[in-house]
Amino acid sequence: MSTPELQSHLTALRDQLSQSNTLTEAERASLIALAQDITDRLANNTPLNQDSNSLTDTLNLAVERLEVEHPTLVVTLRNIVQSLANMGI
Repeated sequence: MSTPELQSHLTALRDQLSQSNTLTEAERASLIALAQDITDRLANNTPLNQDSNSLTDTLNLAVERLEVEHPTLVVTLRNIVQSLANMGI
């Protein structure tokens, strides 16, 4: 999967975060920070696999935490995880 597809998933995540009324502020802030971290790495040409365990662990924990109450959001997070895995991260 290419970087543009990953960016598309990140855009979808941001859109969902801006529209969701059911997330707590802490959940929203955490996910915004995570999306920004990935975006910053892409913009700065920082290897996404640098600290990849931390990045994927954080994404997987978010999926586990949100999967019952926010299934649509979780689909987007899983798409991001899969995009990173397809990129070898």
